[in-house]
Amino acid sequence: MNVLKQALVIPLAAGLFAHLASAAGAPVYPVKPGPGGRCLVDQNNTPFLLIGDSPQALIVNISEAEADAFFADRSAHGFNSVWINLLCANYTGGRTNASTFDGIVPFTGTIPSKTSYDLTMTNEAYFARVDRILNLAARHGIQVLLDPAETGSFLSVMRDNGTNKCRAYGQFLGNRYQSFPNIIWMSGNDFQSWRTAGDDAVVLAVALGIRDNDTRHLHTTELDYLVSSSLDDTNWNSVLGLNATYTYFPTYARLLQDYNRPNPLPTFLVEANYEFENLQGPVTTAPILRKQEYWTMTSGACGQMYGNGYTWPFKSGWQGNLDTPGATQIGYLKQFFEARAWHLLVPDTNHTIVTSGYGTFASTGHVSDNDYLTAARTPDGSLIVIYTPVVRQFTVDMSRSGAAATTRWFDPSSGTFVPISGSPFANSGTRDFTPPGNNTDGDGGWVLVLETNPPPDPPPPPPQPKFVQQNYATPQTPQTQVSVLYPNAQTAGNANILAIGWNDTNAFINAVSDSAGNVYQGAVPLFRGDGMSQAVYFAVNIPGGTNAVTVAFDRPAAFIDLRVTEYSGLRRTNVVDAGSSAAGIGASADSGSLNTTSTNDLLFAAGMTATTFTAPGSGFTQRVITLPDADIVADKVSAAVGAYNASATLSSGAWLMQLAAFKPALPPDAPVLRAFLTSSNTVAISWPSSSAGFILQSADSFSAANWLPATELVGTNNSQFETLVLLSRTERYFRLLKP
Repeated sequence: MNVLKQALVIPLAAGLFAHLASAAGAPVYPVKPGPGGRCLVDQNNTPFLLIGDSPQALIVNISEAEADAFFADRSAHGFNSVWINLLCANYTGGRTNASTFDGIVPFTGTIPSKTSYDLTMTNEAYFARVDRILNLAARHGIQVLLDPAETGSFLSVMRDNGTNKCRAYGQFLGNRYQSFPNIIWMSGNDFQSWRTAGDDAVVLAVALGIRDNDTRHLHTTELDYLVSSSLDDTNWNSVLGLNATYTYFPTYARLLQDYNRPNPLPTFLVEANYEFENLQGPVTTAPILRKQEYWTMTSGACGQMYGNGYTWPFKSGWQGNLDTPGATQIGYLKQFFEARAWHLLVPDTNHTIVTSGYGTFASTGHVSDNDYLTAARTPDGSLIVIYTPVVRQFTVDMSRSGAAATTRWFDPSSGTFVPISGSPFANSGTRDFTPPGNNTDGDGGWVLVLETNPPPDPPPPPPQPKFVQQNYATPQTPQTQVSVLYPNAQTAGNANILAIGWNDTNAFINAVSDSAGNVYQGAVPLFRGDGMSQAVYFAVNIPGGTNAVTVAFDRPAAFIDLRVTEYSGLRRTNVVDAGSSAAGIGASADSGSLNTTSTNDLLFAAGMTATTFTAPGSGFTQRVITLPDADIVADKVSAAVGAYNASATLSSGAWLMQLAAFKPALPPDAPVLRAFLTSSNTVAISWPSSSAGFILQSADSFSAANWLPATELVGTNNSQFETLVLLSRTERYFRLLKP
């Protein structure tokens, strides 16, 4: 349930129920182990839930502007950490000489008679870029797990340098980065040969060198796959402050083993199956990621790293694979756990909470095949979290709850709650629970949460435009009319946006229509330049069903490129915010600047070229580059009101670029609560009958942490009309919860 931004105080006037969220750019400080050694804490000793992404090749494969946009995107999704390799060669998506995409190498010389870099001959230009990347991450509130010399490519280099030079390199790093606030040092990376004394010695020498000059930051290691933990290597006991669990098998098995060690450290999941990859089992999809993630959070971890097959090496197409289901759902996980005492959860290893129906424990095998249920409880019983990856009945010992517990289903695929009839339940006896069918994503994964004092539900997120589908037509002979069929049935209420281009400056658009009867208007007017013409049209509040768009010209137009897209989440009136157009010749196209007037605008970019577009500019997601014309459509959602432009790279030649800003949908109106004093000293509270299903809550204070159902109601619920006896209270606050 989502709290609507409205509260009613009796007998005073209505007010707004406010919510605060942390902003990007908040200060970042070194994290440290908290009391008890089970979690990390920040500078205020507040538990820090590590939620990370793994852009390992970021320093060498993208520009600083692209890195800034990447960090902004990850921060918006809820990530507060990233794993970056300070040195990056072939093994982790870089080049043989470990250079950046624009040719900067990390070292200026080699070991005599060897081809390996001399680790003491550092290149200031390279490390200055590293400095700027780290500062960009800090600006977005992001901790960096920084690997000083990942062992996939640099173990042989460290061997050739020997322990003395490795330690000197570590001392260089410790001296340079001791004052940076947002670093966790992470050595290794698939460090398969750590059991070999000489190999372990040179890697450890780098870490010891860092510690010679930097005692401020934590250290961890990633050892060998397919399963390992930092604590496996006892040579590192004096260095480690954080244990990294690594497994491509069901994540709970190794995490529970690490939780129950006699020498525990705060433990996080450093690597498991990455979205879009299939190193173990089938291609990793959102349901597989959810298993890994919720098993992790109910098995004693202090956080976890997510990985994306496109963005860890920044391979071609990465810009279009940022806002993926996996990235979205990790935000739901963070929001759910951060609002609760996650750091106090103790795993239910002996099945004292869930006594039956918990499935089959397995320490090997594919995540996709495993159905094991995991659960955890705070010592006082105020919070119990149970994750089941499949729909099945299981039994809960309710006496494990500290008091009568509000009990709900949480859908990890949508971040929403489903109430359970009869809740709150007494903390006695046993009770059987079965999830309410498949979740929003269509699989059986659910979280059952029992809590004696539930936190307020988060507000619904502001509406954001979302891409739905696209298609295009590129006739290779002059035409007076061209049509494109949307590949899938359209959704009622969505919007169509068209980029209509052609390779001459004589033809004009006569009409734009479609088979669904939508009315199209111009968003960015016809613009011509360098032998090309283009305009952007749109239609809002479309009907559902199949649909084909047709554009008619006043004469045969050359090499028409009609690109049709569908978006959800756009305003249905007064939708166009601004537009810009430009043309030129070169290897980079730019629309010129426009100024938005609202946040979360859809920025729709469309480009024509006489050559070939290769990629959109920083922050934009590519939706299509047409064949054979190689024209582009890309988009992004604006983070704030301000100036924006769209760019794209191309094989050098003539180009025309347009940008249209469309306003997002308005949030749904909250039902208005009204109060009336009656002659019998009671208050009648009403709200529109169209708001059936909303729940009335009350509290003695506007700032109360725990709003409860309005239990003092008398009378019957007719047309959403209730009466309440004021008794001796001088004031009372009320709010509605959206079902």
